[in-house]
Amino acid sequence: MSLSPLTAVSPIDGRYHSATKDLAAFFSEAALIKYRVFVEIEYFIALTDTGISQLSRLSDKVALRSIYENFSESDAQRVKDLEKTTNHDVKAVEYFIKEKFDTLGLGDSKEFIHFGLTSQDINNTAIPYSWKEAFNSIYYPSINELIKELEGMAEEWKAIPMLAKTHGQPASPTRLGKEVAVFVERLGVQLNQLKAVPFSAKFGGATGNFNAHHIAYPANDWVAFGNHFVNDVLGLHRSQKTTQIEHYDNFAAHCDALKRINSILIDLCRDIWTYISMDYFKQQIIAGQIGSSAMPHKVNPIDFENAEGNLGLANALFEHLAAKLPISRLQRDLTDSTVLRNIGVPFSHTLIAFKSIIRGLKKLILNEDVIQADLEKNWAVVAEAIQTILRREGYPKPYEALKDLTRTNNAINQESIAAFIDTLDVTDSLKEELKAITPWNYTGV
Repeated sequence: MSLSPLTAVSPIDGRYHSATKDLAAFFSEAALIKYRVFVEIEYFIALTDTGISQLSRLSDKVALRSIYENFSESDAQRVKDLEKTTNHDVKAVEYFIKEKFDTLGLGDSKEFIHFGLTSQDINNTAIPYSWKEAFNSIYYPSINELIKELEGMAEEWKAIPMLAKTHGQPASPTRLGKEVAVFVERLGVQLNQLKAVPFSAKFGGATGNFNAHHIAYPANDWVAFGNHFVNDVLGLHRSQKTTQIEHYDNFAAHCDALKRINSILIDLCRDIWTYISMDYFKQQIIAGQIGSSAMPHKVNPIDFENAEGNLGLANALFEHLAAKLPISRLQRDLTDSTVLRNIGVPFSHTLIAFKSIIRGLKKLILNEDVIQADLEKNWAVVAEAIQTILRREGYPKPYEALKDLTRTNNAINQESIAAFIDTLDVTDSLKEELKAITPWNYTGV
């Protein structure tokens, strides 16, 4: 059975293939190979800039860069074929590039490919580079699109008064737009924290000390070279003291930050789901679509449910990545290798969720009549306002007076509130001030 969206084991490459296919450019096996080739080529060119290895013409650099710029699926397959012999994925990349050097007439220089390096110098630069590229190309545009959608809703509904619910009970009124703006602010704060975390990389030889480089060329400042190559050429952040592998502390921080953003979005999904169940929102009906196989009247909030499920999956994996990757026995064990191959999985579930939330938000239709009716049924919420003003005026035991009124079994409405105010021993002007308070205007600043 050939691999296709119908035969894929993972729904990422199956049911949700259309939502995640762009991530193949960053997290697929072919992408990992391409990024490894990219690092090896740029490292070789960086060596030539120090005078260690020579390229006879500037055009040679252009030709070398074309190896990764024009990297094809057949090139990736060639590397996989070489790996069948080497049983080592990075060594297969080295042999592939040596073949390309022979084709370009650069065979005399090919022993400087992967010079002095261990495989983790390539993996721990290629993977954070691809991670960074995925953030810039996919994650940030997607989360910004979602936030922009929420910002539009917050602005559109900023004047809509709404009954708040604390502990599931009626509480002081708020405004619908402000409640959406809460999520805009939370996401913005966490997004800034995410962006502050460097994309760290390891580059320093077999155990992080440039042993091979130093023994071959002891006069060279290899730490300065490594810093320039990683920080300036690759645009990453070189960790200065490492074992054979990157310590992944900053990668774990990325995962933790992503998890917090996802948790905020789970909170959003549950709130919107609840507002839909309260009939505060209707959902646009798409022609031909079915909400329930048995109940024709239903239009289920499936986009928010789908998003919540995918965000939960993503967070479980981000949690494991953050907990596992910073731990490695002594100078290195291999457990990080297989785990790192899965970094695209939580990223994919996150992207699926983003698209589901955006789709769901675009379907929402404000049902203002129900929101207004809910306020009308809950005049008791103005009691806080009345007793606060009475406190201001020095009225004796205002809280207790309002508590007795609002906890009776009699209906609390505009008339009963007005009747209560008339019993107060206060000035007529103060009574008018109190009677002017309604569930629609008691919404704060």
